[in-house]
Amino acid sequence: MMDYDKIMSENVKTLKPSGIRKFFDILDNMTDAISLGIGEPDFVTPWHIREAGVYSLEQGYTKYTSNAGLSRLRAAISEYLDRRFCLHYDPNGQIFVTVGGSEAIDLCIRSVLNAGDEVIIPVPSFVCYGPLVTMANGVPVYVETKAENEFKLTAEELRSAITPRTKLVVLPFPNNPTGGIMELEDLKALAKVLEGTDIMVLSDEIYAELTYGQKHVSPANLPELYDRTLVVNGFSKAYAMTGWRLGYVCGPAPLLKQMLKIHQYGIMSAPTTSQYAAVEALKNGDGDIEMMRDSYDKRRRLLLKGLRELGLECFEPRGAFYMFPSIKSSGLSSDDFCTRFLQEERVAVIPGTAFGDGGEGFVRICYASSVQNIETALERMDNFLKRLR
Repeated sequence: MMDYDKIMSENVKTLKPSGIRKFFDILDNMTDAISLGIGEPDFVTPWHIREAGVYSLEQGYTKYTSNAGLSRLRAAISEYLDRRFCLHYDPNGQIFVTVGGSEAIDLCIRSVLNAGDEVIIPVPSFVCYGPLVTMANGVPVYVETKAENEFKLTAEELRSAITPRTKLVVLPFPNNPTGGIMELEDLKALAKVLEGTDIMVLSDEIYAELTYGQKHVSPANLPELYDRTLVVNGFSKAYAMTGWRLGYVCGPAPLLKQMLKIHQYGIMSAPTTSQYAAVEALKNGDGDIEMMRDSYDKRRRLLLKGLRELGLECFEPRGAFYMFPSIKSSGLSSDDFCTRFLQEERVAVIPGTAFGDGGEGFVRICYASSVQNIETALERMDNFLKRLR
């Protein structure tokens, strides 16, 4: 009999399963539960974008594209970034198209790390960064951000985490799960810390279009950070295109050239149909973004007001579509709170510990759900908290 334990990669064996998955597995067996757990727009991809994908199929555009993606899509990405965020990238060499933002993040990490190199990762943050670093034989260095700082990465926290082995710092803002953002002055402070080093920045900007009350600022907007920043973005959140699996990475041409080699061997090219749909999204989707963002903002304010009326501490998130309230007053751990809330009140939220140890005492609530679901969930949380008290 084969001994699969000896065959498996030691790196992969050390990885923990996603802490989010457990709750979706429980949810699968419930027919009456409300899910405020999944980080996905509740909108369907706008029709004109879907129609562009359908039309590409009708025209027989079903072959591989170039490894870097359709030239017209890369040109559209370049124009879009310039128009929406004042970011300037050459579509021929500084942009290429990936299978979702997830592949782009993986490529950024693998293209710069050697064995033993360290990557600074602010937490709480999305679950993928640390495992991808581990699989690239790097060392994740987690920095716990704090609620009193609105979960921003401060210059002091960054400085204290840097060692001679530091190769990369991840800036996952707007942040999943906290909804925190980094503003211009925050980024300027980080730039001073990085000055004179060879440390690269991976800026995950998948929620860049979902900010409330201010425009998103990228590290690459700062001249002193532009040459050291790799910008990851995509179509999942802004255009409700999660299932189309399309993202992109922008940055210094020499680094993208190395990433493209990994992409060539592992992927070949992103889905052709998705690329044609994405061109339409970039050219004619500004109104869709505004409509969806306005809707999220109304739900954001509704949920924040409701949580505070229930006596839960929660800072006001200004990006993405998540809220990260403290549940420390309940006396339960994050995992116990979420498990019991789901079992007793049929509402799924995610424990903060799924996003790093610093998330203990918090839960993530996704407000990309209907107003009715949010209102019902708040009523059920009121019932749950009253029983605990």
